[in-house]
Order: sequence, then C-alpha cells, then structure tokens
Amino acid sequence: MIDLTIDDGVATVVLNSPEKLNALDEQALKDLGSAYDEAEASGVRALVLRGEGRAFCAGRDISGVDPRDDDVMGYLGELVTPLLRRMSAFPAPTFAAAHGACLGVGLGLLIATDVVYVADSAKVGSPFAALGATLDSGGHALFFERLGAHKTLDLIYTGRLMSGTEAVASGLFSQVFPADEVAAATETAAKKAADGATGAFLASKELVRRLRDERLGLWESVEIENAAQAALCDTDDYREGFAAFQEKRKPVFRGR
Repeated sequence: MIDLTIDDGVATVVLNSPEKLNALDEQALKDLGSAYDEAEASGVRALVLRGEGRAFCAGRDISGVDPRDDDVMGYLGELVTPLLRRMSAFPAPTFAAAHGACLGVGLGLLIATDVVYVADSAKVGSPFAALGATLDSGGHALFFERLGAHKTLDLIYTGRLMSGTEAVASGLFSQVFPADEVAAATETAAKKAADGATGAFLASKELVRRLRDERLGLWESVEIENAAQAALCDTDDYREGFAAFQEKRKPVFRGR
C-alpha cells in the first residue's frame, strides 16, 4: 500500500506494507508512480519518502515469484527503471528517511531521491548472493562511484550489509540520525526546502544531474552555473532575496 498526504506544500509518500517490510510488487510500483504524479499535479514544493514499520523497503516482493517464469525485464526494465527515472526528475526537492532494510529496489528508491537521511541502524548493501541474483536498481553505479571497485565487489561477493552510520561515513548518503529521529529530521529539512527559493534549488538539481550523467568538466559546469544564475534574475524569488537582504529581513519565497 502506498499512502500520500499533502500539507503546506510538502508531499509525504509512505510505503505502508510493514508486514512484508514494504517489499514492492508490480502493483505497488505502479501505485508509487501514481503518488508522485499526484504530488506533482498538486504543485508541491518538496516531497518526503519514508517507510512504515521496521524497514524502509526490503526490495522486490518475491513471495509469489516462480523463478522458472519470472519476467525480470518486465519488472525491472518496464516498471522499476521508469519509476526511478520519474522519481529522480520530480520537479521539486525530494527527501527520503531510511531505516531498517534498504535493499534492492529499496536502495534504488534512495538513489533516485535528492537527499537521503538514514537511521544509524539502517542496513544497506547487496543481499543477492544468497539468491543467485545480482545487485540491481542502480546499486552498482552508486557503490562504484562512492566506494570504488574493491569495496563494491566485496559487498556483492560477501553479502555484508553496512549500517546507516557506515553508509554515511562512506559517502553514500547525506546524514545519519538515531532511528527515532530520522523521520522528523527529514520532514524538517523538506519543510525548510519548501519554504525556500525552489526555482534556484531546481537549477542546482539539474546541474548536479548533468555532472553525474554527462560527466561535465569544471569550466563547462561553470558556464551552466552562469546561465542558470542569469535566468534566475528574472524570478520573483531572486528579487525577493536581494530585497530582504538589503532591508535586513527574512525573505518570503513563493517558488516563482
């Protein structure tokens, strides 16, 4: 089950199947995509993703999958990958609160989110060695880029899971919190972003995407920064930010 609430410009999407550690079947993936569509249509200025119960998301729900006729490409290629792309392109800052198991597709959901706060006790890694399967949903790219080849393959070969503390120390995610504080910290950050100059945030989001996907060089990225800054000059928030600074008051941004 996927729940969506919208309050004061912030959408909260909750994976709400705690009895199966929020593992995702085909219908859950479709429902998750629909929640993002609804949140976008409502014009929210930030989004929070979290899981109910003991885990963020334990990955794919394989409880009823027969490996002899498993449509892997249908699940991963036609459902998971488009969903992750859609989540990554969401037109507002996105935040995830991760606790417990964050594995497989669950890890992919975090990779597709802008900012990830994790519980110190979270479990991150590649559990696939015990299934005769391989890491999916973007895990290879994340681990290789942040951890290097040796540690990536060590995690894959051994199936060892990192704690949330180790994952943050290794540069995988943003910040680590005690398990009973991570959700509140994430909501606070999302609310602050929603009250900010979201147009400027989206300019940075797009540049970071291009740095990651296109491997831009320094001076090419500087040129893009210059163009983004020039475009922002025409926005109400840019003018409000300068006016507030000059008038020595707190700015009131509208996201436009």
